[in-house]
Amino acid sequence: MSGSLIHDFDQCARQTPDAPALSWHGDVWTYGQLRRAVGCAQGILVRNGIAPGSRVALFVRNSPQYVASYFGVMAAGCVAVPLNVQERASVLSRQIEHADCRVVIADAGHPEWAALSVALSAVAPLTVTVDLQPGSAGCDQFCAALGAAEPELRDLPANAPAMMIYTSGTTSRPKGVVLSNGNLLANARAIAAYLKIQPSDKVLCGLPFHFSYGSSVLNSNVIAGAQLLLEDNFAFPQQTLRRMQDERVTGFPGVPSTFALLLGRCQLSDFDLSQLRYITQAGGSMPRAQIEKLREQLPHTQVFIMYGQTEATARLSYLDPTELERKLGSVGKPLPGIDIEIRAEGRVLPAGEVGEICARGPNVMLGYWRQPELSAQVLQDGWLHTGDLGHFDEEGFLYIDGRAVDMIKVGAFRVSPQEVEEVLATFPGVQEVAVTGIADPVLGQAIKAVIVLREGVAADLMGVKAHCRQNLANYKVPKVVEFAASLPRTSSGKVQRFKLA
Repeated sequence: MSGSLIHDFDQCARQTPDAPALSWHGDVWTYGQLRRAVGCAQGILVRNGIAPGSRVALFVRNSPQYVASYFGVMAAGCVAVPLNVQERASVLSRQIEHADCRVVIADAGHPEWAALSVALSAVAPLTVTVDLQPGSAGCDQFCAALGAAEPELRDLPANAPAMMIYTSGTTSRPKGVVLSNGNLLANARAIAAYLKIQPSDKVLCGLPFHFSYGSSVLNSNVIAGAQLLLEDNFAFPQQTLRRMQDERVTGFPGVPSTFALLLGRCQLSDFDLSQLRYITQAGGSMPRAQIEKLREQLPHTQVFIMYGQTEATARLSYLDPTELERKLGSVGKPLPGIDIEIRAEGRVLPAGEVGEICARGPNVMLGYWRQPELSAQVLQDGWLHTGDLGHFDEEGFLYIDGRAVDMIKVGAFRVSPQEVEEVLATFPGVQEVAVTGIADPVLGQAIKAVIVLREGVAADLMGVKAHCRQNLANYKVPKVVEFAASLPRTSSGKVQRFKLA
């Protein structure tokens, strides 16, 4: 059986070779150029005898050169292992060794590369360095450095491993999630279908490609022939919004912190975003008040609320924008071909009851790299046990009730951090909030809230406590409230709750 991203990408690039594929710092690569560069990345691996199935680490930030390397690795039948370029060399070298990478493709200008290259001497993989200096000759420079090669982009076995993503580690040590060609293709096609991605779309992406959400944005747009505008970060939200305005962006993916930053520092209605057809949100729950504010400031833009996991390639469900007002708080219904059940103690629960979300479908991972026991625990009879808690309503819409490991045990009660965060997010001046459990000598655990305020807003501890008492049961009111300049997050934008305590 075959089926791969390479097949769909190759078809798209052959049909529209002159169409723009990637834009980064003014350097635009067409689909034809990208296909040529993919062939060069594939060629250097083949010439060096790197066997199909070998792991190849990608130490390259979001750029056209990353995309060419990523697809080139898969085209050679190898397994792409994207690394977090914000990590230190000591962590990266351990991941490269753990993954048993035969090759590292790296940005030689990265400040950690000197230390990392020394650390890799013991592992001794082949290293291929690329130049990320933006410029009109970017594609030519890339191909000249790797060596010219005629692309041989054949279809690949669907069940063969194609990518390994290290989870972001919000609560524990990262794990290597192994995804197949079929996993990646099925999820990319499903996402492209429900977003109705067209070659005319221009999508601005600042999500890192080394984690599943960013990777899914890349995959779904490239196989659909759309143009991706790569944004390095959202540190200057007004510049981001101005670029969206000037370049007539039609799609914009983000995590909750992305939208909290944009809404906290800017008035979106001050910019002409009339071409913005849709927004997607995943990577954690977004407070209802924030969703409502987005809809208020972007009344003509569709808002897709989505849910998924790295272990499910990226996406398990989405809420159709037409149902957003009626089903606010839901993450929608499963994607076509995906089954979801709510289970507890081995039985499937009816609508309204909370249990663990379990899923099966063509997007469910092959397993965790070199962790057979954990893989067997999470994958049972073809079902992925997500560790997330949720419930269905009577119409089959899914709601997330938190992570099982995040639930706070206050005496005899179990409290969802998400419920408390929803209430705190409605307090005036709150930009972001995160809730966790802390040790309590009497109750076992107590609730702690960490709040980030909008610029110029003064902290009001008494007001926050009063607001909670008005809207929450007594045992759900935070015992400790702290105000902070930011929340501890992974590079993918997820809150690291274990650091809040």
